[in-house]
Amino acid sequence: MKLQGTEPKNESVSEMAEFFKVFGDSTRLRILFLLGKGELPVNSISEALQMGQSAISQQLKLLRASRLVKTRKEGRSVFYSLNDDHIAKILSLGLDHINEPQ
Repeated sequence: MKLQGTEPKNESVSEMAEFFKVFGDSTRLRILFLLGKGELPVNSISEALQMGQSAISQQLKLLRASRLVKTRKEGRSVFYSLNDDHIAKILSLGLDHINEPQ
């Protein structure tokens, strides 16, 4: 497979490097895979990963700042979900690559 189109500008390449850095943490990846199944509040993510809510909240803040997750408020609860289908595709392609026979 070849990439189509023109070579990206340096600014875009730098932004992509920052974007992919976010995927370099196993806790953040575990959160993203959980959210790939549907939206969840912080306490459910915390329970599923057996981690404290403050640690999960810090990671969610970074994921939100990177536009990988979005929030929805319902009363006093905040629900997190993947920002869009692109994120799910990136996760799926990453797994495909890792699981591909060498």
